[in-house]
Amino acid sequence: MRVKNLHGWDLDYKQARALQEELAGKLRFTSFDKKPKLVAGLDCAFSKDGSRIGAVIVVMRWPDFEIVETAEAVRPVQMPYVPGYLSFREGPACIAAAMKLKHVPSVFIIDGQGTAHPRRMGLASHLGLFFDRPTIGCAKSRLTGEHDEPGPEKGDYAWLWDDNEKIGAVLRTRTRVKPVYVSPGHKCTRQDAIRIVLQCTTKYKLPEPTRIAHQLVTKMKPRI
Repeated sequence: MRVKNLHGWDLDYKQARALQEELAGKLRFTSFDKKPKLVAGLDCAFSKDGSRIGAVIVVMRWPDFEIVETAEAVRPVQMPYVPGYLSFREGPACIAAAMKLKHVPSVFIIDGQGTAHPRRMGLASHLGLFFDRPTIGCAKSRLTGEHDEPGPEKGDYAWLWDDNEKIGAVLRTRTRVKPVYVSPGHKCTRQDAIRIVLQCTTKYKLPEPTRIAHQLVTKMKPRI
């Protein structure tokens, strides 16, 4: 898969913040109104000493979730952990894995935030610009914003707000199970993100592509 070369990664936090603010203006939230053919899940894990990061992408056929292809990559960690700058830690490994893909996914579901980010530039949004493909952030925890509790049934959701701006949704993907935080990354809308995550969720909390990506990157950890 071809990936854009938008910028380098040797940045300090001030430079990284300025870059996020610049790139946020390039995001596009166009409607993704067709059914996806190939859905990719992406997840990362760190080495035991925290000096390296591994990324796994699994490409699945929708709607039967047959695995079509997997790709993985390992890269050194270039930035210490600070909330809001995850893409500068995980991005290089994710991009290296994506460049190995022979199939081009219709959409990526990424374990991280999209616009549900203080500068609207979470990992899913950042990678969306590199991939130039529709991306969705589906995170297990909240980074920023406030919300009401969604209803208890699968498919119930509440909007996630930052002041008066709607930045994502808190989505129940399994009845009476803790919700996930869903937001568009690039080239899709909030409603598209909710719909696609639900279409890719079976009997588990996580969508199948990211659930399997998580399993594969966990198995990969001893080799990172």
